[in-house]
Amino acid sequence: MCAIHQPNFLPRLTTLAKLFAADYWVVLDDVQFTRRDYQHRARLANLDDPAVQQWLTIPTYLPSGRPTLIRDAVIDDQDLARRRTAGMLQQHYGASPHWPALAEALQPVLDAFGTGKTATVAETSTRVLLDLLGWKGQVLPSSRLPARPGRSVRLADLSAATGARAYLCGTGGMTYLDQNPFAAQNIAVAPFRPPTTGIWSSGRRLSALWTFAALGPQDIAARLQALASGQSTLQTAA
Repeated sequence: MCAIHQPNFLPRLTTLAKLFAADYWVVLDDVQFTRRDYQHRARLANLDDPAVQQWLTIPTYLPSGRPTLIRDAVIDDQDLARRRTAGMLQQHYGASPHWPALAEALQPVLDAFGTGKTATVAETSTRVLLDLLGWKGQVLPSSRLPARPGRSVRLADLSAATGARAYLCGTGGMTYLDQNPFAAQNIAVAPFRPPTTGIWSSGRRLSALWTFAALGPQDIAARLQALASGQSTLQTAA
C-alpha cells in the first residue's frame, strides 16, 4: 500500500496515521510550495488545554517566488528558526512525562535546520514521529521516480513505481481523483477515513506531537496500528 504526501512539519495526526497505514510513503517534494499549507508550519496545542493553540512556523524564503518547488524552499535565518522551534516545543510539552524521550527523538529535527532546507526539516520531523511509532515502511522522494504529468496520472505512476497494489487516498483527494489511471495499472484506490471523535476530533488541525506528549508514543502506536489493520482488512475485502 502506498501513500503520497508532501513533507509536512510536525504533521497532523490524520496525516501521520495515513502514512503509518502505508508500506511506502512517496514524499511529494517536486510540486509547488504552498505557504498556507502545512509544509512549513504546525499548530501546537497546550498540553493541558488543547483548545489553546499556537502556530509554529519555519520562516521560509522562495528563491523562484511562487513557482518555487517544495524541495527548493530555504529557511530564512536557520539559527533563529532552530532556537525558536526548540523553545516553543519545550514551552508547550516540557511538562509531559514523555518529554525527555520525545526531546531526544526530536534532536534530528533540530539538527536538520543546519541543512537550510525547509523540506528537509519537515520530512525529518515526519520520519521521527513514524520511527517512534515503530513504522517499518519505506520513504521514497517523488523527484526520483518516473511519472507522467497530470494530477491523477502522476499519482498512479508514482504508486506503480513503488510496486504497491493499492493507493491510500485521503478524503480530500477522493473529491478530485480520477481512478481510471490507477485501474489501468491494476492499482486499487483505498480511501483513508480516520475516526472523528476523541483524539481524532482535532486530528486534522493539530500537530500529532500533542497526542505524543499527552498520551505517549506507545499509546498512539497501538491506536494507529488498530486503524491500519482495519484499513488493510477493508482493502483485502475490496
